[in-house]
Parts: sequence; C-alpha cells; structure tokens
Amino acid sequence: MKFLYLIFVHSFTNPIFLRFMQPTTILLLIAGYFITLMLVSYFTGKGGSNEDFFKASKQSPWYLVAFGMIGASLSGVTFISVPGWVEASQFSYFQVVLGYTVGYAVISLVLLPLYYRLNLTSIYTYLEGRFGTASYKTGASFFLLSRVVGASFRLYLVANVLQLLVFDSMGVPFWVTVTITILLIWLYTFKSGIKTIVWTDTLQTLFMLTALGVAIYFVSADLGLNAGSIFDFIAESNRSQMFFFDDWKSQDFFFKQFISGAFIAIVMTGLDQDMMQKNLTCRSLKDAQKNMFWFTLVLTVVNFIFLALGVLLTVYAQKNGIEASKDDLFPFIATKSGLGFGIAICFILGLIAAAYSSADSALTSLTTSFSIDILGIEKKYDQARQVAIRKKIHIAASVILVLVIIGFKYLIADESVIAKLFVFAGYTYGPLLGLYAFGLFTKWNVKDKWVPLAAIASPILGYIISDLSMQYLNFEFGFFILILNGLLTFLGLVAIRTQKH
Repeated sequence: MKFLYLIFVHSFTNPIFLRFMQPTTILLLIAGYFITLMLVSYFTGKGGSNEDFFKASKQSPWYLVAFGMIGASLSGVTFISVPGWVEASQFSYFQVVLGYTVGYAVISLVLLPLYYRLNLTSIYTYLEGRFGTASYKTGASFFLLSRVVGASFRLYLVANVLQLLVFDSMGVPFWVTVTITILLIWLYTFKSGIKTIVWTDTLQTLFMLTALGVAIYFVSADLGLNAGSIFDFIAESNRSQMFFFDDWKSQDFFFKQFISGAFIAIVMTGLDQDMMQKNLTCRSLKDAQKNMFWFTLVLTVVNFIFLALGVLLTVYAQKNGIEASKDDLFPFIATKSGLGFGIAICFILGLIAAAYSSADSALTSLTTSFSIDILGIEKKYDQARQVAIRKKIHIAASVILVLVIIGFKYLIADESVIAKLFVFAGYTYGPLLGLYAFGLFTKWNVKDKWVPLAAIASPILGYIISDLSMQYLNFEFGFFILILNGLLTFLGLVAIRTQKH
C-alpha cells in the first residue's frame, strides 16, 4: 500500500504531468463535468412539469438537500475569496459564521413552519396575504434584484479565473466564456429545474469539498506539517485571531459581525427564494428542519476549514516569494506554484463546481419568482401555457445573467468579492428583512400602495447614514448595514400602518 501511495504522490507532482495542465486539459475537464451533469439531468428530469421545476414534487430526500445546500451556500465566493481574505482580515469572518448558526435556527423554528403551513411555492406569496399585492410585488422585486446581482457576483469571480487560466491564452473573449457557461447551465436545468438541481448540487458540493481537502493536504505537506500538527500551526499563527473586541467602531468588531451574521443568514437563506426553494422540496416540515440542522453544523465546520486553508496559503506564499493575494491567492498557488497536478486538477474541478452550483439554482429561482410572483402564471393559465411561459422566462433570465456578469468585468476593482457581495446584500435584502419582521412580529396592517416607497427609501437613507457616520464619527457599518436598512424599512412601515391585522 505504501508503494502505491508513493507512486500516486509522485505522479501528481511530476513535471511531466504538470505540462498537461494546459488549457486543453481544463477544457476536457469542463466537458467531462458538463456531460456528467447532463446525465444527472436526463435521469432526474423525465417529468418536466411545473410541479417538478418549482417544487421537485416535494419528494427530495432531506439529506441530499442539506448536502447540496452546502455547495450552493459556499459557491465560488467562499471557495476563492475566504482563503484570500485571511491575509488582511485574519479569522474575523468566522464571527459572521457563528452568527449564521443563530440565523439558521430562526429559519428552522420560525420561517419554515410558516412556509409549510401556507404550502408556498414562492415564499413571497406570504406578503400578499399579509399586506397586499403591492407589498408582494415589492418583496419579489427586491429578491429578483438581489439574486441577479448576487449570482452574477459569484459567477463573475469564477468565470474570471477560468478566463485567466484557459480562455485568454486561446484568444476567447470574456463575454464568450460567460455566455457558454450560462448556456451549459440552461441546458441541464431547463426541463426539470429544482428537481435536477437537488441532485446536481450534491455532486458539486462533493467536488468542492474534495478540492478543499486536497489543497490542505498538498500545501501542508510542502510546509512540513502532518495531520497532527496542522491545528497547532494554525492556532499559533498571528493570522488566526478570531475574535475582535477592541474597537467598536471597526467593521471587524465581534458583536457587529456576529449579529450581522445572524441577519445575513435569515435574509440570504430564509428570505431568499433560491435557498428556500430547495428546502420546500423536502417531503415534510420535519425533514426540512433536519436538513437545516445538519446543513448548519457542516457549513460551520467547512467555513472554518476554508479559513484554515487561508492561513496555509498565506504562509506558503510568503515562504516562496509569491505576490498573489486576495482572490488571486488560491488560484495561483493551486495551478502555477508547482505543488502538483493533483491540486491543480482538484482546484479546477472545485472551481467549475462552484460556478455551476451558484448559478444553476439562481437561474431556477429567478424563473420561479418571476413566473409566479410577477406574472402570476399559476392563477392565469392552464398547465401547458404555464410551461411554455416558464421556458421563455428561463431563457430571458439566462440572458440577463450574462449581461450583468459582463458588466461587472468593467466595474469591479480589486477588493475581495465576498466583502462587496455582503455589503450589497445589506441594501437589497434589508427591505425584505423589514417587511417580514413587520409581518411576523406586529399585528398592524399597512397602506399597501405606499410599501414600495418605504422599501426604496430605506436603502437610500441607509447609504446616506452610513456615509455620514464614516465621515464624522469614523464608524464603519460594514455588514451591519443590513440591520440598519431592515430597521429603516420597519420604521417606514410603522409610519404607514393602519388598523390591526
């Protein structure tokens, strides 16, 4: 066994193998991966009805949903940005992750029982029954904006890395790379949507976690660490500080990060059609709650391991004089540092998995929300007409994602994408947080026609308050901007309240 192990390690670090890590090799990996997803789509998508596309006929095993949600939550942002963030921010992100656990508990105990009791396809239907049509359309519209931008952020990051690794050397423009990527995703989701994604996300999570494990093995081995010494090495590193209590004005202050993490989890999972659509495919509320429990536990551990990888990558870069940093750190070390064919292959597979897992469910949830929330196809048309309209919307959503991602190419600077993503989410998910908090925790009705104005005003006021606090008080809201916008929306709804519900 030891002899075979030595052959395996030597093969994956041999320069002869590294020469094969060329654009053609990566293209073959992408092709093989895509064929695998198409096979999964073929075997899971034989129905093709709207019930399959939107709800997977409520027959998804909870453990598959939980495992697949890990990949969808991580996406390319966690895969690349979190390890690269450690150099500048140490383990401060884990304060946010700890806050996630509180948010996920709220989802499991408060939101999921509500969604299952109302038997919702789109979670924003709740707002119609609670407040009225204008509130319903407002909530759905903020989700559509949030998901288009959020999914585009994630896919932009991955597409940009693939562009640098493969397509630039082949003379393929960035817009072609993005268009082909979205086209491939459309092909394996157009028929059965969420029913297929529950299974493909499981496969993609497996590839991402395998890439994480392989990267830690190769980098730690090069640093002379074994399984028993890695934890001590990370604990002793000056980059592994996890808790920050010193400066309450800083965006890294513990209570800001922890509380923000709880609310980020609530809005970006519990009030997000993309993530909740997977939960609502479980057979029962009990299964959905089991899914959330195990998803929370595993996701917390996996995020910690990604941060640990960040320490190892940073130390490795310093030791070898590598200047790559932030979002470039992991891709450079995995593919160009000479660590071996094994880490390069696994990184590319993990990267491809991140690209597809973040975009396929986004494309499906955008199609679902626009079909049901904006057009109301379930109330207006027969089944055949609903399917025809859904397919057209699916194509339109694909085109929109392509255009937005290409736009990001010219707008994003060098700051880590994960920071931009969460700050933006604070502005777009804040109104959703305020709407649901008002609906769940008060008994007031509102003047429905004024709700869009209150929801639009809160991000504008939030931005002004954040900017002024930074200028005059040197106070950074950071991720806390989500709570500020939610509070402003809540107060706006109080101002337009009417009689008790």
